[in-house]
Amino acid sequence: MTTSQPQRDNLSAWRHEHVFDAGNHAAERGARTVMWITLVMMAAEIGAGYCFNSMALLADGWHMSSHALAIGLSAFAYAAARKYARDPRFAFGTWKIEVLAGFASALFLMGIAALMVFGSVERLLAPQPIHYREAMLVAALGLFVNIVCAFILGGAHHHHHHDDDDGHHHGHGEHHDLNLKSAYVHVIADAATSVLAIGALAGGWIYGWVWLDPAIGIVGAALVAVWAKGLIVQTGKVLLDREMDHPVVDEIREVVESGSTVVVDLHVWRVGKQAYACALSVVTSDRSLTAAAIRGQIAEHGEVVHTTIEIHYREPLAPQPAA
Repeated sequence: MTTSQPQRDNLSAWRHEHVFDAGNHAAERGARTVMWITLVMMAAEIGAGYCFNSMALLADGWHMSSHALAIGLSAFAYAAARKYARDPRFAFGTWKIEVLAGFASALFLMGIAALMVFGSVERLLAPQPIHYREAMLVAALGLFVNIVCAFILGGAHHHHHHDDDDGHHHGHGEHHDLNLKSAYVHVIADAATSVLAIGALAGGWIYGWVWLDPAIGIVGAALVAVWAKGLIVQTGKVLLDREMDHPVVDEIREVVESGSTVVVDLHVWRVGKQAYACALSVVTSDRSLTAAAIRGQIAEHGEVVHTTIEIHYREPLAPQPAA
């Protein structure tokens, strides 16, 4: 039997878009700006590192090249998530494109840390003369550029949190923009390696400690690896939907379960920075209980934006005879 046109039109009230995250336009603009600034400084540091024979400066420059690529990836992810936000092929929206970019950026950080270690060990085994004064000037310029970039991305972070407050979200815990955080970590890692490079060059220039330059390169690599690991854990958790230890899971159970209703199956996963979806099955002897009623109970928690509910009815349990 075919459905008449009026009946089909009535179904439109039950349909909805799966756009659960508004994006972060300020971060997208900031990421593009920082990418171009980083590319210019990267070229300057790599060129100066070769000219002045500084491993710390070269490490900082090549490290910055990975940041330029990763930050460019962050900007691309924002644009892609916005472009395909209403594409029906994405079952729960496109927000995870941004998280995937953050995960890839963390892998870039790990890779560049390994390269920094390799290059530094090579220089420890075969020390070479360094033009300290020129190298320090370039490293100081790199540090200044990194501070400017950090302010640009930090401003996007605060602007986005202000927008979230205006949206009256009341979720739990931290709801970071992981794509923005990955770009920010890259910039902070660059700043840290610039500081370390300046210290190493100063020690070599003043005290003649040629070994300090590559040794600091190894320290910088370890610092970058630690930050990268933390970002991999955060983004990997979202990509693998490891959310069942989040407080909202227990709260869903608390508002749905009663003496006659039990949640027998529950799945919760993130679909946005402050948005969760859930699918649950309940068993109840309350014949008046409806999916709409359960959805209303769950709606107390504004971060749960999409629910799929299955209800199984059973006969009331017979009262136990008195002992």
